[in-house]
Amino acid sequence: MNHLRKLAFWSASVIFPLPLVGLFEAESNDPDRLKNIIVLGLVAYCWWLLAVLLSVRPGWLDRWVGLPAIYGLHGMLGVLALGLAYVHSENSYAPSALARDLGEWALYGSFGLLCFSVFFLSGWLVDRSRLVHRVKTLMEKAVRRQLSVWVHRLNLVVIAAIWLHAHLLGRVSELFAFMVLFDCYTVAVLGVYVWKKWISPDGYLTGTVRSNAARGATTRVVTVVLDRTDSRIRPGDYFFLRFEGSKAVGKEWHPFSVTGDSQKELTFTIRQHGDYTRKIGDVEPGTRVRLEGSFGRFESIVQGLDDGTPLVLLGMGAGIAPLLSLAAAHHRRRPIELLWSARRPDDPYYGDVLEELVRGSDGNMRVTIRAGRFRKQHLAEALSTHAVEKGAVFVVGPNPAVLASRSTLRSVGVAGRRVHDERLTM
Repeated sequence: MNHLRKLAFWSASVIFPLPLVGLFEAESNDPDRLKNIIVLGLVAYCWWLLAVLLSVRPGWLDRWVGLPAIYGLHGMLGVLALGLAYVHSENSYAPSALARDLGEWALYGSFGLLCFSVFFLSGWLVDRSRLVHRVKTLMEKAVRRQLSVWVHRLNLVVIAAIWLHAHLLGRVSELFAFMVLFDCYTVAVLGVYVWKKWISPDGYLTGTVRSNAARGATTRVVTVVLDRTDSRIRPGDYFFLRFEGSKAVGKEWHPFSVTGDSQKELTFTIRQHGDYTRKIGDVEPGTRVRLEGSFGRFESIVQGLDDGTPLVLLGMGAGIAPLLSLAAAHHRRRPIELLWSARRPDDPYYGDVLEELVRGSDGNMRVTIRAGRFRKQHLAEALSTHAVEKGAVFVVGPNPAVLASRSTLRSVGVAGRRVHDERLTM
């Protein structure tokens, strides 16, 4: 069912441009070759609009296909749109100098945004090369995340340039019905974006930091008490947090996973490895917090499993956080094999919590902790045959570690379709 949902979701990239393309084909009297070139640019424009829609992170869509799938389509639309726009630019001619310049500026701007996003906002390249990852780490000291977010919003400038470009082309702007629909597409998408980001009534959860304690050498545990209980929060979920009024970390949004299963008092386990998270320790109790979410599909996936299907929970470092909430919710009802890969021998700071869960599981739960990554021989020793053949596997950790763990799990016989992951780099 999950694959069918993702197929239906990705089909939106085909369906979304169809009304505009169909109306243009019906109204235009241009030769077929010219119409086809214009259609390429039109589809590219629609894909940029759809990417903007996805960037507002619709909660209902996250529950349906998951935020990683939304981000995946968002990024792919940007790449494919740029390819179509390039072909359109190289094979068409605009009699208006301003229209031609606007089209070229939009193309160059989109290419720059793509390069910037691939390097700073995506793991496609960085997480597969240690050298590139080191270069990114050095450059992030000069390029702050908040600047990255604002650069990404230059997509709106690109869309505005293309919109004006189309209005300056006589062969296109004279098509009345088409231009009305073209403008409706643009206004509707930008209206949703502006409403969601800056105008809409404040629908975010709010709360107060109750405690901020060190766990291990490089980890903090931040507890936030919500102003109201939220029944929508599920085990394994995560939020985007913004600490209001904290000079230590500013007002940037960052994603963190919930450790416990409470819907009133949320605990976040945060590893201090980036420029932002290194300052988390300076966030004082009493600081107000705004939370966007919750996001996540782990609990939905578990609910769709057959009774008795074992859960294999593989957490790396702070990746143990959402897996603890899953374990707490299901350790009395399902077989659970939890594996925790810690960075150092003294890092398993949730040992007492795990021991309590094991005692209360009536023999359903086993825990294996090791310093360093689980290799093939370690997984073969830790996992039962039943878990390898039938288990639903949930992997959480940094992107490179998740990719490596997926490969290792396949090597011991775990089918890829049964592996679900959450990557701590967003």
